[in-house]
Amino acid sequence: MRQHVNPLSRFFQIPRELPALESLFSRPDLPLHVDIGSAGGKFLLEMAVLSPEWNHLGVEIRSPLVKSAQTEMEKLALKNLQFLFCNVNVSLVDWLEFISANRLRRVSIQFPDPWFKRRHRKRRVLQPLLLNAIAKALPVGGDLFIQSDQMTIIQPMFSLVASSQCFDCLSIDPFNSIQQNPYPVKSEREIYAFRNGLPIYRLLFKRNNNPPLELSVLEEQWNKNKDLMKE
Repeated sequence: MRQHVNPLSRFFQIPRELPALESLFSRPDLPLHVDIGSAGGKFLLEMAVLSPEWNHLGVEIRSPLVKSAQTEMEKLALKNLQFLFCNVNVSLVDWLEFISANRLRRVSIQFPDPWFKRRHRKRRVLQPLLLNAIAKALPVGGDLFIQSDQMTIIQPMFSLVASSQCFDCLSIDPFNSIQQNPYPVKSEREIYAFRNGLPIYRLLFKRNNNPPLELSVLEEQWNKNKDLMKE
């Protein structure tokens, strides 16, 4: 069972100063993959072994999961992997602004906490502020990969990314549940969904050369799009 935490609670709204990329990795010049909501870290622990030519950073709001992932990382002595505890909509946004150009090459958001109720939409991880920060940090051609086993969660995420005009979706049918995972490793939730016969909705976007919208414009456009969708 998923254990949710409210990202809007006072504790999680306190900004955390995240370490600079140069202090996280022995080779900060390598392309960077950021996995948002990395949970217990098993996905990135495997990815780091299979892709030593990449740096991998997992960010997670549940501190015990971060500590568990860090313990496993240290056992494997992986130098191209790190895990950080933070609320991404508070702390990662600022961190992305200061990383070197062209360093971030892909971002994944896999099976985020669903927060089904409309009044809880602001608790969902992909908010306009975070998407704008990702769009500014990703170079043209960079990847944004999203997946969920809940259509009511994937639809608003697709709507937000489409509203930004900064990404091209590589799927003809963006909600095709048989679309393949582009990575050689499955996340823990993806394995659970597959074993239990749950649908898996995947979205793969490429950063285009459109400049990011002003945040207020993106929020307005997204709100218009949300009114056209039933969540």
